[in-house]
Amino acid sequence: MTDQPNILLICADDLGYGDLGIYGSPNIRTPHLDRLAREGVKLTCAYAEPFCGPARAALMTGCYPARLAEPGNTKSLHPVLHRAEITLAEILRNAGYATAMIGKWDLAGHSNDGFVPELLPGEQGFDTHFGTPTSNDTLQYTVLLRDGAVIEHPVDMSSLTRRYVDEALRIFDRDDGRPRFIYLAPNMPHVMLAASPPFQGRSGRGLYGDAVEELDFHIGRLVNAIRARRSARDTLIWFTSDNGPWLRERADGGSAGPFRSGKASVWEGGMRVPGIVWSAQRRHAQRSLTGMTGLIDVLPTIAGWAGAGVPDDRTIDGTDLGAYLEGGLSLSPREEYRFYLWTSLFAVRCGNWKLHLPRPADPAWLAPLRLSQHLAAEDAAALSRPALFDIARDPHERVDLAERHPDVVASLLAVAEQARSDTGDHDRTGAGVRFFDPGPRPDAPQRA
Repeated sequence: MTDQPNILLICADDLGYGDLGIYGSPNIRTPHLDRLAREGVKLTCAYAEPFCGPARAALMTGCYPARLAEPGNTKSLHPVLHRAEITLAEILRNAGYATAMIGKWDLAGHSNDGFVPELLPGEQGFDTHFGTPTSNDTLQYTVLLRDGAVIEHPVDMSSLTRRYVDEALRIFDRDDGRPRFIYLAPNMPHVMLAASPPFQGRSGRGLYGDAVEELDFHIGRLVNAIRARRSARDTLIWFTSDNGPWLRERADGGSAGPFRSGKASVWEGGMRVPGIVWSAQRRHAQRSLTGMTGLIDVLPTIAGWAGAGVPDDRTIDGTDLGAYLEGGLSLSPREEYRFYLWTSLFAVRCGNWKLHLPRPADPAWLAPLRLSQHLAAEDAAALSRPALFDIARDPHERVDLAERHPDVVASLLAVAEQARSDTGDHDRTGAGVRFFDPGPRPDAPQRA
């Protein structure tokens, strides 16, 4: 077998943990992704980020978004990724890969007309890009780009899922001897929702379910084509989502399954997402892994598969999970996770213990974001003291054990303080936060 595999990284947009059949959806049919999970590895504790932009920054850099540099030494809710940051695409291109980004980028400004052209995928390690600069959050239009140039304005959102997979198929069909890395980031099922006519009204879950079923169908087209290829080169697929589902603000949002809350929160429902890892040449008979994994782990793991090194001149927060995913380790090497909302540290987890830190309702430092617009009242409420949960026994985060385990609380508060010292908080800049531009290092995050 050729050593360097083709790699397909798929990141759905706002897909909840409970929105796939194999993760328990009762009314959305996803036979192709379900089969992918049955033949591969199903992750049941895969952490993303609370919002689209931070998740994509974590995927591309292997770092907590709070650590990353942005132009002008600022920090944005949706990170504007500095050119001096090193992306997964740059690592793989240097290792001999042909690299393509298909879909929503969201790292050159969260705007369809105010994005920074110099920070689009073509300037961040991708040979080609076909997709949108960001999402269409409300009734906002979305433009379609090809290699930095606007080719449609506005674009018919209902056509994109099919067109993205058509593009991926064309790229896989090109054979110049190099391995392929395709980062496929569909716009669906982010609002505003859209499904093409053949899928409208087909699901039992309204337009949201229609969009997910269409996504499943077209991913199935792509995977079936990969299965049919007679190539000595393996193809590895990693499927995930960027954050949990819309809930309160959108009646047509998704499902977090058994977990509490959704997008815009650090409760499990906001950051625990589906995760499937699959190989064209190896089958794992639906091996389900319960250990912690994160989007920050994707970069070092994929780099390891590709035989490429990760940058050694900067901190990379992710861990190479290759041995864990392939069965060489029984436990995930990830033991700790930091839960940030924007640049605010809201929670930390070590082992099975997760500690939510004290916070007011609708913190002033998160403005203009208001949690109460997104979340149920109890999930957006203030915490006057730390709240401790045993995630293994209480994944719903309902039984606060802080009073029963003061020693664990003290230990996790120390972990949180170390995180604040390293990657910062709303009121301080951590020593490990990166800045590449001239000028003073800010004492606290400076918002763009």
